[in-house]
Amino acid sequence: MKKVVWLLAFALCTPLWADTLTLKPGHPQTYVVKKGDTLWDISALFLDDPWRWPTLWGANPQIANPHLIYPGDRLTLVFLDGQPRLVRKPMKRLSPQMEVSAKGGAVPAVPLSVIEPYLSFHQVLGPDELDEAPTVLGGERQAVRYADDDTLFIDQRLPIGARYGVYQPGRKLYDPDGKRFLGQEAELAATGQVVESGAISRLLVRSVRQEIRPGQRLKPIVDATMLPAYFMPHPAPEDLTGRVIGSDGKLTEIGPLQVAIINRGSEDGAQPGQVFAIHQPGQEVVESGKGDTLTYRDELDRRVYDDVMALLSDGRVIVLPEVYRGEMILFKTYDQVSYGLIINGRRPVRIEDRVLRPDPMVFGSDSSQ
Repeated sequence: MKKVVWLLAFALCTPLWADTLTLKPGHPQTYVVKKGDTLWDISALFLDDPWRWPTLWGANPQIANPHLIYPGDRLTLVFLDGQPRLVRKPMKRLSPQMEVSAKGGAVPAVPLSVIEPYLSFHQVLGPDELDEAPTVLGGERQAVRYADDDTLFIDQRLPIGARYGVYQPGRKLYDPDGKRFLGQEAELAATGQVVESGAISRLLVRSVRQEIRPGQRLKPIVDATMLPAYFMPHPAPEDLTGRVIGSDGKLTEIGPLQVAIINRGSEDGAQPGQVFAIHQPGQEVVESGKGDTLTYRDELDRRVYDDVMALLSDGRVIVLPEVYRGEMILFKTYDQVSYGLIINGRRPVRIEDRVLRPDPMVFGSDSSQ
């Protein structure tokens, strides 16, 4: 009978780091926030583990939007009860009311240029949700393809001035463990604005990304400024773990500033700002019984069945430790899936990698890009 050996080098580590911050060697004493900075960039100047920003910042929950920082603000490192903290001296403005300006001027958690298309246009829908949406019947101009400034006929009464995206069904997302259906992406074909309301409404096309065809569906466009792009990075809960199930552009390997999809959503407790460590699951190897020969299980699977069975019956299966790949921060959550940005990639992230709460004592963080 084959033996299964589990290598659990770090399984019993206790998270003693929770209340102690270690500053990054060579950190500045003061820093003036610049346009184009992100909270992650600023935190990485002071900490090896930028996801511990809430502890360094020590946001006051009694202050409205305490985590918002603006270009020109001066951040100074101080020590309170022996622990490092950043304090902010706002840039002098013409009036006190201008200190907390519109969200558009604040420093976001991650680059808005990367995530804004997802905030405004991206959709993950439940079963049959797209089928119930308003439908494109055709256009005023008889054409195979429609372009900017064309007018489309829509089969429902829509409010004048409302902005919509024209969508076509995209890929379906499944849980890798049980192949449970989690949602379906809707691919944006165009955007438009309602110019006439009636039993059949008219939609003026504002921009085209893909071919517009009769039968495509409409969903309202969400104003990105109304969505939580200015969340505070913070570690994911210990009991929230999951898997990478997809990527932007259907890539097989994902790197820094690329988007990954995980099989956990708001129903599981996922929320924007949560930071996850990403790990390659421990691979299985088989000791063949011929001395020091070790062969990966997935290599064995490509061999002749009889040879595989003979090898497995005489050898032992060894499960290697998980391999740290990097970190990601969630920026948009749906019921059962979430989208996150890879913000620290030590190694390429792949489908079915594990995501879990980051732990510097176990894996050691690397904030370099």
